[in-house]
Amino acid sequence: MAEGQTSDAFATETRAFGAAAIARAAELVAAGQPVAVPTETVYGLAADARDARAVARIYAAKGRPDFNPLIVHVPTLEAAEALGVFGAAERALAGVFWPGPLTLVVPRAADCPVASIATAGLDTIALRVPGHRAMQALLAATGAPLAAPSANASGGVSPTRAAHVLATLDGRIALVVDDGPTPAGVESTIARVKDGAIEILRPGPVTADMLSGISGLPVVSMTGSEVVAPGMLASHYAPGKPVRLGAAEFADDEYGIGFGAVRGDYDLSASADLTEAAARLFDALHAGAASTKPRIAVAAIPSEGLGAAINDRLMRAAV
Repeated sequence: MAEGQTSDAFATETRAFGAAAIARAAELVAAGQPVAVPTETVYGLAADARDARAVARIYAAKGRPDFNPLIVHVPTLEAAEALGVFGAAERALAGVFWPGPLTLVVPRAADCPVASIATAGLDTIALRVPGHRAMQALLAATGAPLAAPSANASGGVSPTRAAHVLATLDGRIALVVDDGPTPAGVESTIARVKDGAIEILRPGPVTADMLSGISGLPVVSMTGSEVVAPGMLASHYAPGKPVRLGAAEFADDEYGIGFGAVRGDYDLSASADLTEAAARLFDALHAGAASTKPRIAVAAIPSEGLGAAINDRLMRAAV
């Protein structure tokens, strides 16, 4: 059996978001099968986080390394506090940014029912309250905390459309709930409070300035190579081709991803709008991966604000 392949064989079904699609998705989750569902960031591959076998099926479908923990999605802060230990700073951040694209890493509660495989055996847990109607509907229908990494084969480009999910998981999962393209386009910011500061473990839509402004704490980037949160492996987001960053122009054999005045085969934002660029980033990498050109080149992206998250994904894609 090929690496990352699951022994279960599925005829993957796609259903448009609605009551019937969510009911079917909830049935599958209750049966221990992961399903793909959109969040406001990217499509997630959701399973009951309390069910170790169901979580193992996520890893199997994705081919994900077992030391990379998963984000657990819950409907409210109250539900999150049943799983993790929150201090004043975490509650302040959750009060402003939840529901939304912020994941908080906190100590596991002593009686946390989440399977250890979902947290990769760590004594911390990554929690998020999503804002997307589809994921919230599935949380309500299942009544379960849902472990949900991005719905793609591990190490590949994250999916912002149902078609992206099918590109790598068709035949590996039973259902994709299609609710159109995701609005944010990059995964959530992951942060934890440590030693009187907020440590950003993965940049995302909630920026360092936003975190500092609400918490009053300094914000620092993580140092060291310890894997303590999702998306921290160096080769994440690889499109399967060499990727050159900071391009001012593109060679004939390069699929050009443009930004601002540097125009390419696919432009992230002709007006240099970082929010637009973030929403289009994974579409661009998917298009580059599918093109006949053997290499991909990406125009320079400024690193302020949301540009930090975009450049983080691009640097991982270029490894």
